[in-house]
Amino acid sequence: MSDSPLRRRKFATYMRNNYILYLFLLPPAIYFIIFKYIPMFGVIIAFKDFNIFEGVMKSKWIGFSAFKEIFAMEDFWQVLRNTFTLNLLDLVFGFPLPIIIAILLNEIKITWFKKVTQTVLYLPHFLSWIVIGGLALELFATDTGFINIALQKFGLSQIPFLSNKWWWLFTYVLLGIWQSAGWNTIIYLAAITGINPELYEAAAIDGATRSQRIWHVTLPSIKPTIVIMLILNLGRMVSIGFDRPYVLGNNMVMEFSDVISTFVYRVGLQSGQYTIATAVGLFQSVIGMIFLLTANYAAQKIGEQGIFV
Repeated sequence: MSDSPLRRRKFATYMRNNYILYLFLLPPAIYFIIFKYIPMFGVIIAFKDFNIFEGVMKSKWIGFSAFKEIFAMEDFWQVLRNTFTLNLLDLVFGFPLPIIIAILLNEIKITWFKKVTQTVLYLPHFLSWIVIGGLALELFATDTGFINIALQKFGLSQIPFLSNKWWWLFTYVLLGIWQSAGWNTIIYLAAITGINPELYEAAAIDGATRSQRIWHVTLPSIKPTIVIMLILNLGRMVSIGFDRPYVLGNNMVMEFSDVISTFVYRVGLQSGQYTIATAVGLFQSVIGMIFLLTANYAAQKIGEQGIFV
């Protein structure tokens, strides 16, 4: 008990010196509480026959009936398959590319070229998918798209980028990589910047070539960052944004473009089945958490830190 006043004085001194940091932390904390944690109360709708006029608390409790209903839907399993497929393709083709770009940019010695390239690469991240969808129509539309018009002028056949499901899959992944690769590159460039230059100097003295320095110095040094990013991506395997598949999709490619987010929009907002939509969202969150924890556990088993210490 004797050191209690001393602790209070230390705490008061600490807060006096660092209160600005806590003030900066306050807005995002309030944001997460209001828009992320308080809305969790709405999850209860998944277990009730929700009526917008009676409200959440007065609606009839139905237990897990909504989950039984969605598991019996053929459409649900199709959108779940599509969500996994699109996210897996993004992971396979989109995940390694920012790492490669970051390493290549790090090896470039012309500063102005490096900065211009980096800026050009991450600018698409700031474009809305509505804008990107408009650009996709201008470029890939079957009759009016720039690429197909050029192919016709050279006497070649048109390519149904947006109307054939397999070509649409290629276009979807390509546009996703173009939009996100440059932004993700910044994360890996930051990790590479933190590597001790003496490691490269020591490797060069030992006679290591540039490719050997990349393989034995750069990649091992940024491995923790790669693992954390991979875990986060695996955690989002069941989660998919609404705007990208909705904007790029159409009735001719619904077999691939209809995903969980568009399904929830169609069932929840357009059809008014709020209980079903909430149940699907809850299922999505639970499966995503399982993927996240499993990936984190696997990372820790192979000696990496993971996202949970």
